[in-house]
Amino acid sequence: MKNIIIFLLSFSVCQLLYAQSPVDVLHYQFSLQLNEKSDTISGLAEIKFLVTQNSDQFRFDLTNINEEGKGMTVTAAKLSRGNQLVTGAFIHEKDEVLFKGALQKGDTAAVIIHYKGIPADGLIISKNKYGHRTFFSDNWPNRAHNWIPCVDHPSDKAAVRFTVVAPAHFQVVSNGIQVEETNLPDNTKQTTWQEDVPLPTKVMVIGVADFAVANAGMVNNCIPVSSWVFPENRSQGYYDYAPAKDILSWFIQYIGPYAYSKLANVQSKTIFGGMENASAIFYYENSVTGKRQEEALLAHEIVHQWFGNHATEKSFAHLWLSEGFATYLTHVYIESRYGTDSLNKRMKNERREVLDFVKTTNRPVVDNTPELMQLLNANSYQKGGWVLHMLRRQLGDPVFHNIIRKYYETYAGKNADTRDFQQIAETVSGKKLGTFINQWLYTPENPKLDIIWKYDESKKTVSITVIQLQNQLFELPLQIAIGNKTETLSISRKTETFVLPVSSKPATIIADPNTSLLIDAKVNQSN
Repeated sequence: MKNIIIFLLSFSVCQLLYAQSPVDVLHYQFSLQLNEKSDTISGLAEIKFLVTQNSDQFRFDLTNINEEGKGMTVTAAKLSRGNQLVTGAFIHEKDEVLFKGALQKGDTAAVIIHYKGIPADGLIISKNKYGHRTFFSDNWPNRAHNWIPCVDHPSDKAAVRFTVVAPAHFQVVSNGIQVEETNLPDNTKQTTWQEDVPLPTKVMVIGVADFAVANAGMVNNCIPVSSWVFPENRSQGYYDYAPAKDILSWFIQYIGPYAYSKLANVQSKTIFGGMENASAIFYYENSVTGKRQEEALLAHEIVHQWFGNHATEKSFAHLWLSEGFATYLTHVYIESRYGTDSLNKRMKNERREVLDFVKTTNRPVVDNTPELMQLLNANSYQKGGWVLHMLRRQLGDPVFHNIIRKYYETYAGKNADTRDFQQIAETVSGKKLGTFINQWLYTPENPKLDIIWKYDESKKTVSITVIQLQNQLFELPLQIAIGNKTETLSISRKTETFVLPVSSKPATIIADPNTSLLIDAKVNQSN
């Protein structure tokens, strides 16, 4: 996630803060009825939760009806503890369902919410490119509450069960494993999927369409990988999505155990190029071409099964822990397949994207903006990836690999932020990385260097002056190629000059010959 294929000119969503919430959801159970004649859905949500602090108010996110008549109406609701009713009274306003009833820290409670309406967002009801009706949830970042009552924040993870009743010709794909598919007397079908691994709402999903489904194979003899594509392009779709099996296997070896029971790769209607829903990845419908052009996209979304889905950022301010990881580890996979030249080419292209992006913004990678869709930018993706690349170059491949594995092992099933990652990296490497983290992730600038060199014939030396042109000074290990020899210069000041011995006048001097730094550097010879 999340290569946007539809540019949203104005989409503003406020990030909801749950630091003081008394609710820790343990399990969602959603029962949904879909139909072909209208976009109105009917739903029943059963939400089991742990009370984390004494409170007499409990809130769950659910969008109200808007001016266009879209949104949800709650028809009945109740709050209970065990078999005891706490209250049947509720208020549904300001996109929240509010229950008032005293509960104590440590109590396990539940709410049941009956609702119906036309989703304003989150569940995309439309037609695919073949003109057939489809239903695809599209929850990122906090759009799930447009169609399901929930705590719509990445810090609250829960198991989830979806039961969908829809016209019988539809097939349903979702998180976890399918536990039921039953034809009903009224030419409808009931399908149930259950995911026991706790998920953030952003990657809870249903997809309902006419599908052709193929088994792409098993990974480690226990993880089925399947392709769900539109019947009209079934052969092309099976071919295009088949590499997912080997990609999944590669990342299991590189990162660690896969958390989920299956991996479904789904042709869909989504506003994104790919959406990494846990164990059921949705790809844009034109990803199917029969030419296998989306290997990198498959890899990117599969990486998210580890980073973003199972090891999740504490808040969207730290989105780079999801998108930067998926971006860079895709490059590492591509490097393993096609060589280091392919990696360097990708890093050079993305360096230019980052440097161009900085010209139009003044925000750091760790970004607390409430405009969450604006986080889908070169900072979160390409610069986040470059931070990992520089860490790898400076610490070495074995240490970097151990950091990735240790970070995942530590935060699998949990939430982390940038400082948590820093702590893991410091522990594994034995190095202090505060300066590195601060300058690359908390500073909105990137280094812009003016490098001037001069040859001294009499002394057989080259003097190299490095000037940092940006406002914030960086500490950098700058590699300089002089002929066939490479020197590393430790840069930390506004202007520094280094004098190096040479056997003859260099034909050229190249900065960062191994593509190891996120810098905008110009090299000139002094007269």
